[in-house]
Amino acid sequence: MTQKEIIAEKNTQWIKAKAKELGFFYCGISEAAFLEEEAKRLDEWLKAGKHGKMQYMENHFDKRLDPRLLVPNAKAVVSLLLNYYNPDKPSDKTAPKISQYAYGQDYHNVIKDKLKRFLSAIQDEIGEVSGRVFVDSAPVMDKVWAKKSGLGWIGKNSNLIHPKEGSFFFIAELILDLPLQPDGPMKDYCGTCTRCIDACPTDAISQPYVVDGSKCISYLTIELKDELLPNEFKGKMDNWAFGCDICQDVCPWNRFAKRHNEPAFMPHEELLRMNKADWQDLTEEVFQELFRKSAVKRTKWRGLKRNIDFLSDKG
Repeated sequence: MTQKEIIAEKNTQWIKAKAKELGFFYCGISEAAFLEEEAKRLDEWLKAGKHGKMQYMENHFDKRLDPRLLVPNAKAVVSLLLNYYNPDKPSDKTAPKISQYAYGQDYHNVIKDKLKRFLSAIQDEIGEVSGRVFVDSAPVMDKVWAKKSGLGWIGKNSNLIHPKEGSFFFIAELILDLPLQPDGPMKDYCGTCTRCIDACPTDAISQPYVVDGSKCISYLTIELKDELLPNEFKGKMDNWAFGCDICQDVCPWNRFAKRHNEPAFMPHEELLRMNKADWQDLTEEVFQELFRKSAVKRTKWRGLKRNIDFLSDKG
């Protein structure tokens, strides 16, 4: 090994150890380069209108495909997974449902805080390192980078799946101008399974590995800002008021999911006790208190009420 390779390996090992110390249960590394394969797929997906009204998906096309446009002279993409799996379910099975990831504090804030500490620690330990941190809020193809760095494969439901953990985790990145030792990708283990495709009530998984975002319940309940939800989805929402976990709940690999140990992701104590009537009578005041630090606040009270009313209206 050359001296440069020895230093890169040493820094890589330190970074992976630090990631574990900060609570990330997996850390993988890939070389910062242009995503040639994904460029064609992304272009076709956008041209087919599968992003619905998420116009921001059309922005920064080049930056989505090349991390060196986000961090000058970038050498490595450090991909990180943080578990949020929580098997506790609401006591009222007829009550509107929200995705597991939204039970606790807003993951953007929790993870960004960890990433800032991570970057600062890297600079203290290694020296002059430039980089940026990303959590699902910038033009970074997080699942693609996680796949390239060996943290799983992208399943037929378009979620990253890890063979020992399933898919109930957040993905985050550090893009650094630091040479590191890259990991290799992992094989796809979906096989002939089509459970996610068969279970989706809105037929959002239009074909294996392709999700029509405009039909996805998560898109409809969170991203779509229209005053009313499209009538074509009446009776097909499976009682989801914010997000949707169906394609993850039915995935056989999630039998390996283990309860998270992140205190910030613990549910608000009242949330699991809410019954159907509590949700239907939700006031703006209660919403502000209940979801003050939650990702659910993205919909605002009016948006969540729209979703709940849509579920209860059988017309």
